[in-house]
Order: sequence, then structure tokens, then C-alpha cells
Amino acid sequence: MKGLDLARAFYEECGLKMLEEQFPDILDKIAIGLLGSGSECFGYDDSLSEDHDFEPGFCIFLPDESVIDSRTAFRLERAYSKLPREFCGYRRSDLSPVGSNRHGVIRIEDFLLERTGSRDGALSVAEWFSLPEQSLLEVVNGEIFRDDSQYFCGIRRALAYFPPDVRKKKLAGQLLLMGQSGQYNYKRCIERGESGAAALAAGEFVRSAMSAIFLLNSRYMPYYKWSFRAMRSLPLLSELEGELEWLISSPNSKENAPEKQKTIERICELVAKELSAQGLSDYQGNEAEGHAYSVNNKITDPNIRNLHILYGV
Repeated sequence: MKGLDLARAFYEECGLKMLEEQFPDILDKIAIGLLGSGSECFGYDDSLSEDHDFEPGFCIFLPDESVIDSRTAFRLERAYSKLPREFCGYRRSDLSPVGSNRHGVIRIEDFLLERTGSRDGALSVAEWFSLPEQSLLEVVNGEIFRDDSQYFCGIRRALAYFPPDVRKKKLAGQLLLMGQSGQYNYKRCIERGESGAAALAAGEFVRSAMSAIFLLNSRYMPYYKWSFRAMRSLPLLSELEGELEWLISSPNSKENAPEKQKTIERICELVAKELSAQGLSDYQGNEAEGHAYSVNNKITDPNIRNLHILYGV
């Protein structure tokens, strides 16, 4: 059973009854769901995921103490801890008394502070640039099963993706790195017989190309462990996943290099077509560096546009 399905079933069959019977007066103020860290929150869990941190459980997200006081929160924690220890053949672990639990009662402001540095999810431009995408993704992944007030869901919607100018700045930087590493440096490393440096150049190209593709899809890119998996489900340019994987998994020999260079150029060409289709670049050609500066020029806010082109990388 997938982790999200297990969490929802545990909530509906065990948690909901507890909440309705013991806490009917706050049901319209809390949010219930499963999100955050863990492969199950991304829908990527499999049989291997069950060797650690895989169990029945869900999150009860609370607003601040002015809405639900600490005594009520403590009662909720006690009630949650008394839910069945086993469910659908899986056993629950004990809740940690020092926090860092993935399930149970969680203050919304604590959850947000840990991942964004903001208690209410309101971010400055500098914070949008500095926060890892994985951290932002942990706020908007998973599923909310219930949120009558829509307070937490509203925050999640506001953090769903980068503001347009931040997205363009990040995209411009990744395009510049694509051009430098793949269309320029990879070939030169091969010609000099520097196979190790060529491997690094190929890796840099793949990392930047994948980031650019996620940006073109307006989706946060998860950390490296799940990046290829996540790319396969993107609506745009997901067909390039196999070629990008081949670029970093095949030898960097002089015999292999021409086909790799051809693959790099094909990827740049398809990215360039998508940039034009979205109206993000007016540059005519397949050179990623040319598109980088064109995308940067389309940034509306002059303060962001005039930052170094690699500021968002």
C-alpha cells in the first residue's frame, strides 16, 4: 500500500472518529493530511521504502495558540498517541518527546518555519531565491485530507511555485550554465583528453538542463535522489529523461563524445523551442547562452533583472 493511501485510510477509519468525538469544536480550525519529508509524501514510496519511517500516520496541523491553545494541543497529542498501534499490517512507532515527528500534532507555524524560515509562509524576494526547492516542495507536496477553514491550503497555494520574475531569473542562470558546460566546455575537455573534467561538464549540463526543464514546467525540482523519477511525470520535455540519464551514465571516450555532443545539442534545441513557445525568449538559435540573456531581459522588476545572471542558481 502506498503511504498516502495508508495515511488517508488510517485517518478515515481511526482518526476521524477520535476527532469528531473528542474535539468537535475545533474541527473547522485544523487541517489534516500528510506532507513534508519522506518518499510517501511525494508518492515515490515502494517496497524498499518500508525499511524505515514507514507506518500508519497522518498530520494534524494547528493554527497558532491564539486560535487553539497549548492545553488543547496537548490533549490532541494524547488522543493521537492512543490511536491503534497497528493498522493494515503496519505498526506505528512511538512519537518522539523532543519533536521532529513526521506525524501527529504539528503547529502550522513550526512546520513552515522549519522549511521556509517564515512562520506564515510570506517570503521576501531574497528568500524565494535562497530557499532550496526541496524545502518549498515539502510544503506543497502530499495531500490535505481536510481543511475546513482553508487557512493552511491558502498558504500552500501561495507557495505553489516561484513568482514569475524569480522563475525567469532562475531559468536564465540554468540556461547559461547549460551553454557553458554542455555546448562549450564538454567538447573542449574531450579534445584535451580530460575525461574526468568531461564527466563533470556532462554532469553540470544534466543538472542545469533538468532544472531548466522543471522551471519550464513550473514545478519544483526534488533533490537528486528523486529528480529523474519526478521528471518522467512532467507534462513538458519528459521525453528527454532517458537522454539526460545516458549523458551521465555512459563513458566519456573520444569515440562516444560525438554522439554525446549531438545529444546535448538536441536537448538544447528542444529546450529552445519550448522557451519560444512560452514567450520566454526572443533569441533565434539553439545556443542556450543566447536564450539565457533573452530570458533575463524579460524580467519585469528591474531590481531582479539587474542582478547577476547567475544570482538565482
